[in-house]
Amino acid sequence: MTNQRSRTRYLAPGRFTRRVMNPLVAGLTRLGLPLAGSAVLGVRGRSSGEVRTTPVNPLHHDGVRYLVAARGETQWVRNLRVAGEAELTVGRRTERVAATELTDPAVAVPVLREYLRRWAWEVGAFFDGVDASSSDAELAAAAPHHPVFALQ
Repeated sequence: MTNQRSRTRYLAPGRFTRRVMNPLVAGLTRLGLPLAGSAVLGVRGRSSGEVRTTPVNPLHHDGVRYLVAARGETQWVRNLRVAGEAELTVGRRTERVAATELTDPAVAVPVLREYLRRWAWEVGAFFDGVDASSSDAELAAAAPHHPVFALQ
């Protein structure tokens, strides 16, 4: 059996992303000017109980919305696993969503492929050479490093 810790990884954002880009994207999204379909994810912290926010790129694919963690085991991923629900905000519209993690890599493959097709320009560097044209086997091997949540 594979140790859960050995499958996980997290690529921390740099100082510029943390201090400039994320606040800029989140601020514009809150004003109703989402960049490339961005939304602000608000999820209750698993320890503090406070709502933590971060900009995300929800993906609409085959009639379902998904969140993909390009950077891996982020804090929002860990919080969402525990909370099971979150809020997505764009402008003045806030929507409460339930989230279910896709644990089968084979089920995540088409979602990852579409995510990379749409946002590779922004997140491709976090996928270690895997892109939208990669084989199903390559995407399935990358899936455990990029958690995917279906939103209802």
